[in-house]
Amino acid sequence: MDFGTVVHTDTVDGPYSVMLVCEHASSRIPAFLGDMGLPVDALQSHIAWDPGALAVAKLMATRLSAPLVYGGVSRLVYDCNRPPEAAGAMPARSEDYQIPANVDLSEEERESRIKSIYRPFSRALSELISQNGDTLELMVTVHSFTPIYHGQTREVELGILHGVDDRFARAMMTTVPADQTYETRLNEPYSAADGVAHTLDAQALPNGLLNVMIEIRNDLIQTPKQQEAMADCLASWTARTLADLKKGGAA
Repeated sequence: MDFGTVVHTDTVDGPYSVMLVCEHASSRIPAFLGDMGLPVDALQSHIAWDPGALAVAKLMATRLSAPLVYGGVSRLVYDCNRPPEAAGAMPARSEDYQIPANVDLSEEERESRIKSIYRPFSRALSELISQNGDTLELMVTVHSFTPIYHGQTREVELGILHGVDDRFARAMMTTVPADQTYETRLNEPYSAADGVAHTLDAQALPNGLLNVMIEIRNDLIQTPKQQEAMADCLASWTARTLADLKKGGAA
């Protein structure tokens, strides 16, 4: 079973204080899995990946002189923001869709995906953290979400989420830029109770890194112009929050 390239790392020259992660960057399905029993529109929708998130993450990485680790395979195959034991790691259902290729997976099939996707992704994160342990201070994960979920319209436009360590997320909420017009909320449209904080808690927390998960409503990052504007906002906001925390200004 050839899963292809499952993780990508964009590196930077010199030391860095911030690293970015985009677990759901790709909608790619390995050829041997075909269409996973799903229609084309489903494979191109938010159930397969986070539309716009990678573009924003790359732009943020450039602005912050930060490395970026991002996924190379659809979260329908393996969701790298879930531990192997989680039901959502290889979901049998996502929103309104049953995922035929994930129903009744054998232990061998599950272990193959864990070994081929999750573990390499985790190693890539660990390697980046260890390479600059002296200067690295913050991990930021970038995601997008659909404006309508299970028929319900979501008013939130930016979600600032945290896992066990809430310091950076709460600091961001106290330093929202005055000219920022996005409807911004803490722990919406998801929270750690939904299992979304795995990368933060498994990678950033044990290494003493400040951390935050940013969720962007995907209708706000559909075009390059929108993506640039969002990256400008988030990069400057992130940098300012980190600077304030370091000098004790954000609470």
